[in-house]
Amino acid sequence: MCATQSLIAVVDDEESVRKALHRLLRSAGFAVETFASGAEFLESVRDHEPACVVLDLHMPQVNGFEVQASLAHAGARVPVVILTGHDTPEARERVLAQGAKGYLRKPVDDLALLAAINAAIHQPA
Repeated sequence: MCATQSLIAVVDDEESVRKALHRLLRSAGFAVETFASGAEFLESVRDHEPACVVLDLHMPQVNGFEVQASLAHAGARVPVVILTGHDTPEARERVLAQGAKGYLRKPVDDLALLAAINAAIHQPA
């Protein structure tokens, strides 16, 4: 995989998920930063944009739908891969219509996630 130096942001309110994804992505050669909330991530994007964001849909305060909308509104071109433990056809349709590059259910398959991230990073915007 051609992941070296690509910065991946992981946004999930569950600490165990953040830690597991951090380990997985680091072992695949990515640089990783993690955020416990959508608001924390959106604040960081003011300074720098990651190559991709792995975004949980259902979080307190600022959820994944709102993060995705805020990124679009700000003109950020960060590819988004959605993770959710509460899969619904409506949620899938909504995030994909908003430009998400991937949509995966938790618990996520490691290889499927890595493939989705690599595809998102290398797809034309």
